[in-house]
Amino acid sequence: MIVRPDADNSACPRQIVPEPWKSSIKFAAVTDVGMRRANNQDAHMVVPADSKERYLSRGHLFVVADGMGAHAAGELASRIAAEQIPLYYLRKSSGDAREALREAVQQANHDIHQRGQQNHEFHNMGTTASSLAILPAGAIVAHVGDSRVYRLRDDRLEQLTFDHSLVWEMEAAGQFKSDSQLCGSIPKNIITRSLGPSPTVAVDIEGPFPVRSGDRFLLCSDGLTGQIDDAEIGPLLSALPPAQAARMLVDLANLRGGPDNTTVVVVEVGEQEQNADGGEGAGYRALGDPSLPRPMLLAASVCLLAAILLGISGNIGPMVVALILGAIAGGVAAFQYRQRRGLIIDNGDDAQPRRAGPYRSCAAKPTAELLAKLDQIIEALRNAASERRWNIDWRRVDALIVDDQRFRRQGRFAEAMKLQADAIVETMGQLRNQQRGGPL
Repeated sequence: MIVRPDADNSACPRQIVPEPWKSSIKFAAVTDVGMRRANNQDAHMVVPADSKERYLSRGHLFVVADGMGAHAAGELASRIAAEQIPLYYLRKSSGDAREALREAVQQANHDIHQRGQQNHEFHNMGTTASSLAILPAGAIVAHVGDSRVYRLRDDRLEQLTFDHSLVWEMEAAGQFKSDSQLCGSIPKNIITRSLGPSPTVAVDIEGPFPVRSGDRFLLCSDGLTGQIDDAEIGPLLSALPPAQAARMLVDLANLRGGPDNTTVVVVEVGEQEQNADGGEGAGYRALGDPSLPRPMLLAASVCLLAAILLGISGNIGPMVVALILGAIAGGVAAFQYRQRRGLIIDNGDDAQPRRAGPYRSCAAKPTAELLAKLDQIIEALRNAASERRWNIDWRRVDALIVDDQRFRRQGRFAEAMKLQADAIVETMGQLRNQQRGGPL
């Protein structure tokens, strides 16, 4: 809510209630170089709609990219992706938003590839890219690589993207199960698809996913998911407001070694503007026509009718042929319909189409077990501060922990987790400030 004085400068203010498209989201973004890297090869971009028309046609856009390559090539590749995807996506204000986002990612891939061809130091540079657009009609995702997009709803965390990694591809192909010994032996950072190395790239388009008030979305690089499990991400995302969640997740990744750059974007959905005719159907029509594939249905109907007539006339052989052709046409129609509704992913490459996301799901309710893990982190910070003589003012941290214990005794785990996160973020903030040479 915006409060500003009247035009006549009187003391009595008037309240200006924002339009729904302006207040439909809250978001926060944090990126960090980590504990072992010299430079940050992650990039991100947040582009909230600047008008109602833009919101209705293209929505709010969020991008996370994780670059790969020596001589700052990865840093350049991710920056190009983060800058160019929004530019291409927003260039046209009409048409199918899903296709516009797919084309934007493909154009960014072309730009990165061309830049790599122009300088031998940037040859084969690449980057992941995960983009999320939130429109009144739903959320759509364009995805290449292993950076992820999650949705939190009703105490469930859902992964909306499929990791383009060797582990995930082999599991999807049925070569092993996720809990097998072979799966554990395969490095999880080997990706099978990225922007830049090739002149063309297959882009997964997921959604539209229905969006409602209270939903939270998380975009992140693998610097986060390599250190923190979904079972920990979900409760923290559920219990903390966007800014605190983003900071806490990055701090936790660093406390666990921070071997990689980490980027987190958290988006919270507020009240959504309703479609004119309401219902899910209106949303799908806004993003692209999901209507039945009439040509194939017509072909199936004609074949069925011909089979009936041929059967009546006793022409059994032609009748069987007509039935087979009708079944084929009907199967193609069903596939096309499911693909238009976002139930099947066909990314345009030689791989077999697969079902759409969500791909994984886990509970996201704060638990006593996770609180105990955070207790251990706070205790480890105290011990490290004592051993290394860090100058930490523990008074605010201790006060937060007192209230945390009170909430915990009452079974109010979400409130307790928020205070624990406050204590960890406060301590890490003091350490960062100390390293920069500023006052504590």
